[in-house]
Amino acid sequence: MATISLRKANTRLPPEVNRVLYVRNLPFNISSEEMYDIFGKYGAIRQIRIGTNKDTRGTAFVVYEDIYDAKTAVDHLSGFNVANRYLIVLYYQQAKMAKKVDQKKKEDEITRLQEKYGISTTKDK
Repeated sequence: MATISLRKANTRLPPEVNRVLYVRNLPFNISSEEMYDIFGKYGAIRQIRIGTNKDTRGTAFVVYEDIYDAKTAVDHLSGFNVANRYLIVLYYQQAKMAKKVDQKKKEDEITRLQEKYGISTTKDK
């Protein structure tokens, strides 16, 4: 066991590596038990959140106890076939997610203002 922790101490990880994984392209009917079976093989899991809304179906967040377990899971499960769907497993990057939310808010604000002032984006014929 000492060799494993020694190997972990000598391993340099890229800056984007963290304990939280963002999983896309999941089957819509996957259960939490199946998620724990798939991802639990690579280490202790703290939490799994599966998307249930119309916008978040087919996605999940998986939080590992150890960063090295998360790295191993990404390395082994990216492209893994589940119910004829190939998983996309990424490290969760809060800055990128925040940008997407900000962009959505801006689009919603523009749409609201267009409706308020009666501005149409389509050209009349």
